[in-house]
Amino acid sequence: MTANTIEINRQRHRFDGRESVWLFGYGSLIFKADFPYLERRPASIEGWVRRFWQGSHDHRGTPDAPGRVVTLIEEAGAVCQGMAYRIAPEVFDHLDVREKNGYLRFMTPMTFADGDQSDGLVYIATPNNAAFLGPADERDIALQIAASHGPSGPNDEYLLRLADALRELADIDPHVFAIERHLRTAD
Repeated sequence: MTANTIEINRQRHRFDGRESVWLFGYGSLIFKADFPYLERRPASIEGWVRRFWQGSHDHRGTPDAPGRVVTLIEEAGAVCQGMAYRIAPEVFDHLDVREKNGYLRFMTPMTFADGDQSDGLVYIATPNNAAFLGPADERDIALQIAASHGPSGPNDEYLLRLADALRELADIDPHVFAIERHLRTAD
């Protein structure tokens, strides 16, 4: 699959007659809501873990030196914490461009922090996309992140802002925090 998923996503879900749609964010969408939203609520999804396995050729790296950003990987029994946004369907015009580097929209059930539930959309970079880097040692991921920089800024800024945002959500993510520790000790 191509890394540029804008047109694919625009064909995946139709919003005819919908005034709003829930969106689940688990990476930069937690700390960088550069889009209008109607409501914002902490939420979680089941059966997924956050991993720094997706290459970033367009935001936190370059085609020759990609950074690493998070995607979701299926894992039975896992719970991924994040932030849900209720948005107008036209906001996807912006989000599809922002998440174009290999991410596809999928429908997912979400559970809000207060126990309420709803279906929503989530962007996931699956292993068959051209920008997928896959697993690596967390120390090696930290070193790649430390060395990467792209149009949206340094890759380590993404990691550190995500770690801080997860702490604010009281989410203990061993993968993210291990990479953060390696990054801080590499300084």
